[in-house]
Amino acid sequence: MNDVARHSGSKPPKAGFRLDKTNGKVFGVCAGIGNYFGIDPLLVRIGFVAGTLIGFGSFILIYLAIALIAD
Repeated sequence: MNDVARHSGSKPPKAGFRLDKTNGKVFGVCAGIGNYFGIDPLLVRIGFVAGTLIGFGSFILIYLAIALIAD
């Protein structure tokens, strides 16, 4: 049975998180998060910059961890 028959009448299943290296700036982390949640990657980038400034650089470690673990 194909995916269309299994999921007819409902939203298609959400794909897993992927880095978006074609639309990304550094590693594609923010673009991938934006695609996954359906929001603008610019808002995610602003959030990471604000978190880095407020959190004394801890978001840089989170960003690098996501970049190394994902894909």
